[in-house]
Amino acid sequence: MKRLMAILVAVLLMAALFSGCGSAAAPAAEKTEEPAAAPKVTAEEPAATEAPAETPEPVTIRIGALKGATTIGMVKLIDDMENGLTAGNYEFTMAAAADELTPKLLKGELDLLALPVNAAANLYNKSNGGVEIAAINTLGVIYIVEKGGESVNSLADLKGKTIYATGKGNTPEFALRYLLAQNGLDMDQDVTMEWKSEPSEVVATMTTMDSAVAMLPQPFVTVAGMQVEGLRTALDLTEEWNRLDNGSTFITAGLVVRTAFADENPEALKAFLEEYAASTDYVNASPAEAAVIVERLGIVAKAAVAEKAIPYCNIVCITGEEMKSILPGYLQVLYDLKPESVGGAMPGDDFYWMG
Repeated sequence: MKRLMAILVAVLLMAALFSGCGSAAAPAAEKTEEPAAAPKVTAEEPAATEAPAETPEPVTIRIGALKGATTIGMVKLIDDMENGLTAGNYEFTMAAAADELTPKLLKGELDLLALPVNAAANLYNKSNGGVEIAAINTLGVIYIVEKGGESVNSLADLKGKTIYATGKGNTPEFALRYLLAQNGLDMDQDVTMEWKSEPSEVVATMTTMDSAVAMLPQPFVTVAGMQVEGLRTALDLTEEWNRLDNGSTFITAGLVVRTAFADENPEALKAFLEEYAASTDYVNASPAEAAVIVERLGIVAKAAVAEKAIPYCNIVCITGEEMKSILPGYLQVLYDLKPESVGGAMPGDDFYWMG
């Protein structure tokens, strides 16, 4: 009996043992494998090379120029452009009068335009700062000439005269008006102005007259001297201006740039001004060679005339701080004389493109 009980206890113990082992041996729940982490890029293992960025198209600057002294300083640049020698890309449009090109500038069809500086101030005011002046390119180039006599030897001698001229509403008119006033004369009462649209019209008119007085800019003073018999240069308005010692400089014209273009392309504009300055240096140093280009471009009919005129054209390229230091004084003189001559208000500091 005792033996039977021992066997029974042993069997029960074995069953309990195997039951516990079965529970411990149950398979664990499967784990979801995490994706392998992306390898880190190290100095020894560079990232994949990106495709090279497209090279931007070079900027083309569209420039308006007038047939006269304001364009003569550009002729070497124009010649180099036509021969593929310029660093920048340029397009030139030439006209006889500023009125032909100013609307194109305002419409965005031109980026730069050579203009009388008072006309530049007018555009600045009328366009709410839509244009800036980038350079002074011509100082005083205006003269009083007389045919058939020697009656004009001072500004006071112009009293009672009829004066044939161009530049109504621009530098020539306002400069002469100011100089007459400083010599006791009123342009509206003491002289008679006969305004023409182009200097060539003034020259043609004088050829038909026995005696006449005219106000002309270079190079047309030289042109007239070779076409009008008995013509003499009576007065240099730059000398008359300097004689007043009013703290200002007589300035004829400058280069105006659209503000939007200058803001978007400052480096292209800066590069253009560098090439333009080099062109003016060439013209002043090599008038004979420059005169050949002047004739070819139709600015002056004969190279011999252009060569003779260039030394009297006061061609410059004044930019930056120097420009800003001398131009306001001249504009102030015009404003004090007649506010509408500069658009009714003196231009602000943002009128001057400083690069």
